[in-house]
Amino acid sequence: MPNLDNISNLVVIASSTGGPKSLQSVVPKLPANLNAGVIVVQHMPSGFTNSLALRLDELSEIHVQEASEGEIIRNGNVYIAKGGMHLKVHESHHRYYLNLSDEPPREGVRPCANYAYESLCDTSLKSIVCVVMTGMGADGTVGIRNLKNNRSIYTISQDQATSIIYGMPRMVYEAGLTDKVAPLTEIANEIVKKVGVQ
Repeated sequence: MPNLDNISNLVVIASSTGGPKSLQSVVPKLPANLNAGVIVVQHMPSGFTNSLALRLDELSEIHVQEASEGEIIRNGNVYIAKGGMHLKVHESHHRYYLNLSDEPPREGVRPCANYAYESLCDTSLKSIVCVVMTGMGADGTVGIRNLKNNRSIYTISQDQATSIIYGMPRMVYEAGLTDKVAPLTEIANEIVKKVGVQ
C-alpha cells in the first residue's frame, strides 16, 4: 500500500474565465492512483468553490475537495483553492501542507496562482507540473517564471483553439515558459505522462 502522505510530485492548475466548465474536461480524466497531489487555483469569490469541488468529485475517480488550512497534500487528491483566499504550499518534515492566506489580491484576483507557484520555489518536490488554462489576464506567468528560475519544472499551456479566453495560457506561452501546448482534451493525458500512477 503506497504512502499517500509522502508525495514527490505536485500538479498546480491555474484557470479563470471558463475554468469551471473546462476543469470538467480535465479533472475527471485523472486516475484515482495518480502519483501526485493536485492543486487547482480557479479564480472564484468566496462561497462558490466548495460546490465546484463537490461537482468535480461526483464526476471523478480521483478525490476532489475544497482546500482547508493545514491539510496534508496527498497523492490521488485534488484540492480546489478556497474562493476569496490565496493558497500556498508549506513543507515540513518532507510533508506538504496547504496554507490559506487573506493577503490582498494580486493580479486583481484572490486566489492568485502566482502565490501558489512561488510557494513551491524552496520545496524538495521531485517534480512540479504547472498547468495554465483558459482565463483573462496574466495570472501564473510571474509565478511560473520565478519558480522556473529556482528549479526545474514542466509547464503545460492550453491551446488557443480550446480556450474560452486565451489570455492566461497565451501570456505564459509568449513569455517562453511553456514546455507543452495541449488542447483541453489532452491536458489530463499530459499530466499523467509526466507524473505517472502508483
